[in-house]
Amino acid sequence: MANYTLEEKDIFTVLGFGTELKSDYTDYAGINKEKSDFWKAVEQDGRLDTLKSIATNDYIFAVNEAVNNKMMHYAGVMTEESVPDATRVIQFPKGEYLVVKGEAKTADELSNQLAGIAFGQVLPEAKNFAYVGGPNATVEMGQHNGFVFGEMWIPVVRK
Repeated sequence: MANYTLEEKDIFTVLGFGTELKSDYTDYAGINKEKSDFWKAVEQDGRLDTLKSIATNDYIFAVNEAVNNKMMHYAGVMTEESVPDATRVIQFPKGEYLVVKGEAKTADELSNQLAGIAFGQVLPEAKNFAYVGGPNATVEMGQHNGFVFGEMWIPVVRK
């Protein structure tokens, strides 16, 4: 089984700009392209820089959340502040989180790699905990030696 930990986290808030993912939830290539196009847009139009300017740390969150039966994807930061036109304030619950760590050449690759490990290996094989919904996120934590490193945080409950 893949390398992972279970960690207790306090409630935290991520402020983000979002987009609805229109691809079928089983169309990984389509979803990944939509996410990639969205990230290019928020980087180019300055929305990501606006968020970074009010962040409480250097982490960049790629959040996935089901809202009103829609698959939503957000670029966000941890903050208590607000900015005009932000799409959503995302509350992450206090509790246990599945944490999968990794590194990759790009943020896109990191997000895809961690989601694949978490949802393709760890959760299907887990005997004592389960993901029952709620927001989950890939957290880009920094760069070293030309690689982006970070973690995927998924709220879980004990079985």
